Amino acid sequence: MIEIIKQPWHWLPAGIMVGLTVLALLLLGNKKFGISASLRDICAICIPAGIPFFKYDWKDKIWNLFFVAGILIGGIIAAHFLSNPNEIVIAQKTKTILIQYGVKDFTGLLPTDIFSWKNLFTLKGFIFFGVGGFLVGFGTRYADGCTSGHSIMGLSNLQWPSLVATMAFMVGGFISANFLLPVIFKLIQ
Repeated sequence: MIEIIKQPWHWLPAGIMVGLTVLALLLLGNKKFGISASLRDICAICIPAGIPFFKYDWKDKIWNLFFVAGILIGGIIAAHFLSNPNEIVIAQKTKTILIQYGVKDFTGLLPTDIFSWKNLFTLKGFIFFGVGGFLVGFGTRYADGCTSGHSIMGLSNLQWPSLVATMAFMVGGFISANFLLPVIFKLIQ
């Protein structure tokens, strides 16, 4: 049975589950689906009396912290017990481009040539983890939500700001992948 579970899954069941989660959140509690707001809740718990931005009743959103904890625990369980032993299938054209960038290990979900502990304190690590992490965090705060909040929840509610944010996420992703990434890899090689 475990071997069947370890096989790659089709995306459709996950999409249906996400859609049903959004619907259940709306119908059962008029709650919004999103992950980035939980970081503010965690900071409000840890910094109860310092910064005015974190002074609010975070207990009202405790359900979201359990949701995020479930994602973390589920990810750990999946990584340790349900990981796919096969090499990740990547289009040959994409693989050729990645090899030109210096990415040669395609055995895991994330290329260890970039995302590994040994790269953490290198220029490559600073750019991908430090600068990239800051830009993702800043963009999430500036857009008042993350991709899951805007692209899943906001679009399902036909919210104009979510449509604008989702278009900006997509355009930013295309620009980053096709123009910025080649420049970054040339700088760090």
